[in-house]
Amino acid sequence: MRSLRYFLIFLWSLILLGGCNVREERSPEKQKSGTVLPSWHETATRQAILDYVSTVTDPDSNDFIPEADRIAVFDNDGTLWAEKPIYFQLEFIFDRIRALAPRHPEWKRDKLIQAVLSNDLDRIRKFGGEGIARLMAITQAGMTTEAFRTTVRQWIATARHPVSHRPYSEMVYQPMLELISYLKDRGFKIYIISGGDQDFMRAWAPEAYKIPPEQIIGSRQRLEYRYEKNGKPVLYRMPEIEFLDDEVGKAVAIHQFVGRRPVIAFGNSDGDLQMLEYTRWGKERSLVGFVHHTDASREWAYDRHSAIGKLDKGLDKARRYGWLLIDMKKDWKVIYPWQLN
Repeated sequence: MRSLRYFLIFLWSLILLGGCNVREERSPEKQKSGTVLPSWHETATRQAILDYVSTVTDPDSNDFIPEADRIAVFDNDGTLWAEKPIYFQLEFIFDRIRALAPRHPEWKRDKLIQAVLSNDLDRIRKFGGEGIARLMAITQAGMTTEAFRTTVRQWIATARHPVSHRPYSEMVYQPMLELISYLKDRGFKIYIISGGDQDFMRAWAPEAYKIPPEQIIGSRQRLEYRYEKNGKPVLYRMPEIEFLDDEVGKAVAIHQFVGRRPVIAFGNSDGDLQMLEYTRWGKERSLVGFVHHTDASREWAYDRHSAIGKLDKGLDKARRYGWLLIDMKKDWKVIYPWQLN
């Protein structure tokens, strides 16, 4: 019950508001040409990334990191894809309520569901975390993991972002896709460590980020092992939260499911702070940073006072210790893949 209570608080904060085996060694000078990270401006941030990777992958460097230890972790919401105006998984829950409503005439007397159907966030807030947990139970609990995956994939294929009117799968950040690809090419193993639901992300993120599902780690609902009438064993999603992968939970998840301390970590909010701290104070030379949302014209500008993706303590710590702050407005030529054209 304690983990459920913390998760309800967490969800309540959301509603208030990702030939030969020889590698070519590139010098920092050659990497400036624009063939690497092409959607990034040639700023000090981009160069810091290139210099770090060049150094730790150079066998002659004192800071060389063997390939087995090259672990990079990324948050998802607000780091690899957008998170405004509300977290996309909440949009999924709300859309499920809208889709199921015609089958449930009794919902006309349900004030919470009517608030969702009228898109009244102020009314939804009044129900707190318990209300969100109830909506999750209505839309997700009692489903097999296979059925849930199918439902999520159908939603990702058809739903549209309320501002851009693009598929949610196109709301990923092009510069971060390039960073993931670049790190993979240099022998890094990439993990997503996110507060979002693990099964929700694994339904679509492997295709979006080219990362296998076993390297996508998130919050988890309790599963129950059952048998169907034909004897086939299946897993059912239950309404209880088994693990919340946020704040200190991210460091715990890395230890339990990755098994190695990362050397690279990127997030965008205070919920990622402990993941960056855990990475920064490892024994190997590390690179940690926040994606700083500074571009109000192409995306959204927010940090300390945002109900979603709040970056306050992390911003202070990044400036104090010299961590990277990826300035979306100054460092990125484009935000989304469709802007490449």
